[in-house]
Amino acid sequence: MDDFLVDLKEALGLRDSGALFLDARSPREFAEATVPGALNLPVLGDEERARVGLAYKRQGAGAARLLAVDLVAPRIPELVRAALAAQGRANRKIVVFCWRGGERSRALTTFLRLAGLPAVQLRQGHKGFRRQVSDFFAQVRWGRLLVLRGLTGVGKTAFLGRLGAQGHPVIDLEALANHRGSAFGALGLGVQPSQKMFEALLWDALRRIPEDGYCLVEGESRHIGKCQLPPRVYQAMQEQTSLWLNASLDTRVARILRDYPVAAAARELYRAPICALRPRLGTEVVERLLGLLDDEDWSALVRELMVLYYDPLYRHSLPARRLEIDVDDEDGAARHIAAAIAQLLAGGVAPIGVAEVLPA
Repeated sequence: MDDFLVDLKEALGLRDSGALFLDARSPREFAEATVPGALNLPVLGDEERARVGLAYKRQGAGAARLLAVDLVAPRIPELVRAALAAQGRANRKIVVFCWRGGERSRALTTFLRLAGLPAVQLRQGHKGFRRQVSDFFAQVRWGRLLVLRGLTGVGKTAFLGRLGAQGHPVIDLEALANHRGSAFGALGLGVQPSQKMFEALLWDALRRIPEDGYCLVEGESRHIGKCQLPPRVYQAMQEQTSLWLNASLDTRVARILRDYPVAAAARELYRAPICALRPRLGTEVVERLLGLLDDEDWSALVRELMVLYYDPLYRHSLPARRLEIDVDDEDGAARHIAAAIAQLLAGGVAPIGVAEVLPA
C-alpha cells in the first residue's frame, strides 16, 4: 500500500496539474477547513464517526474497526460511483486524504484502486497540509503587495476586477473572506469561511506570486469580518506606496447603491449594523439613521453613513506615502491606475493623472 502514498509536495504538484482531491473526513470536519477545491466524500458521517470513536474508547481498537467496517461496507459501491462521477475525465489522478493520512483515506483509496481508478493517498493528510500553510505564512517570502485604498464607495473592488481582467495579478481578499470588510460587509453574503479555511484560500492565491513579482490587493484592516489576515501579510500591505483612489461623494454614494443590496426586502438586514454604531455615533444620530432606513431613503442613508462614520474612519488611516488617483470617470481611472502601477514597479515619476504624496 505504501506504493500508493504521496507526500504533500508531490500531491500539490498533482493538484496544480488538475488532479481531483477527495476529503474522506466527516462533513463537519470538511466544513471547518479543507484543501481548496477538494470535494467531500466522507467514509464515515458525523454520527458514524462519533459512534466509532465511542467504541474505541469503551471497547478498544478492534471493536472500533469492526464497527467501521459494518458501517462502511454497504456504502462502498456508492463511494466508488461518487468518485467516478467527480473524476470527470478518465485517467484524472485522484488524491485522497483524511486528518492524518490514516484509516479513512487508506480505505477509500483502496476501494477506488480496486475499482480501477488512479487514486493515491496523501501522507500525513490534512494535518500535514495545515502545517504547510502555517509555515508558509511564518517563513516564505512572496512578491510585492500593491494596495488600492480609498474612502468607502470609490470602487476599489470593482477596479481590482478590471485590473485583473487586464492581466494584472490580483488577490481579492474580500472574496476569499466572503465579507466586504466593513460594518455592513456581511449584507447579502453567505457564511464566512473559518479562519483555517481563509488561510488555506489565501495561501493558494499568495503562493502563486513569485518573490520577484507583485499582485494587487485592496486595503483592509487586520480583520475582514471574522477572518484575520496573517500578521506578515498585513505587514507586507503596509510597506508599499499605496494607490489612493479619490471620488466625489455623489459618485461614491451611487457606487454603494449599485454594489449593496438596497431594497425593501433587505431593509431589516441594515438595522442591527446601524444600531451597533451607537457607541461611536451616539443615540441621536443612530435614531436619525434608523429613520432614514424606515423611510427607505437609501441615498440619504448612505450619504450620512459616509460623512458621519466611514469618511472620518478612513481619513484617520490615510497612508503617508501614496499616489492619489481621481476615479470619478471609471474608464479613464482604470488607465491612470494601470499607469500608477507601472510607476511603482519601475520606481519612476508620477504619470499624468496621478498625484504623488510623500511623508513630510
